[in-house]
Amino acid sequence: YGSAEAGVAMRQAWASIAGYVEAKASSAPTQGVVLTPDSAPAQPSFLACEGKPLAAVFDADETLIWNLGSMGYFAREGIAFAPAIWDNWEKTGAGKAVPIPGALAGLDRIRAAGVTVIVNTNRSAGNAAGTEETLRAAGIGDFSHGSTLFLRGDAPDGSGKDGRRGMISENYCVIALVGDQLGDIADPFNDKALSVAERRAMTEAPAVASLWGNGWFVLPNPVYGPSIRGGFDDVFPPATQWEPTPPAETPTIN
Repeated sequence: YGSAEAGVAMRQAWASIAGYVEAKASSAPTQGVVLTPDSAPAQPSFLACEGKPLAAVFDADETLIWNLGSMGYFAREGIAFAPAIWDNWEKTGAGKAVPIPGALAGLDRIRAAGVTVIVNTNRSAGNAAGTEETLRAAGIGDFSHGSTLFLRGDAPDGSGKDGRRGMISENYCVIALVGDQLGDIADPFNDKALSVAERRAMTEAPAVASLWGNGWFVLPNPVYGPSIRGGFDDVFPPATQWEPTPPAETPTIN
């Protein structure tokens, strides 16, 4: 959160997102970037635009805002995560979250291009008022639950977001999906049965490889979520393990 390099990386990413959306909005797209319910990343098909107004859909936490208030509390107390505390944060954290570097300028460009900004987050639907106020206080904008703000509980798939993406796509042509986890793009990426290697391979499938940075955007989250899963051998495969060569013995001089 305090890294100057991370701030630069975020501003670079947001400039790319805004540039993509501006270009796409001027091209009268015929289809969006939300997968149809019967497709998957290996063989994707996408929902048609059908003359609908354009939208860009964003996750909230660690995508639009940095949750400095709650994450600072967890760090000071030595707590990894506590659902009850997070629930309270959703209700009362307005003014203690800050916009991601580059987000405000990027959102200004996206809105100026005539594209509606929609938030799809796994914050609870029961805490809609708190989330609306948190986004407003951070300068992200005014959002309304059920029209431009979608929350966990709005669709029957729990923390999955495909149901909500489908709801959004009933009224909008979604030309960009942006988040800090792959589940912000499509639920199959978050299948818990996937190994670390299988999940990574899914993102590299030829059918979707060209979408990264071209409709699908992922921002780095080094703090929590599926991106930091994996044991030692998952992250550092045995075939890559290395040890320094033992130094040559120094001859003993009598």
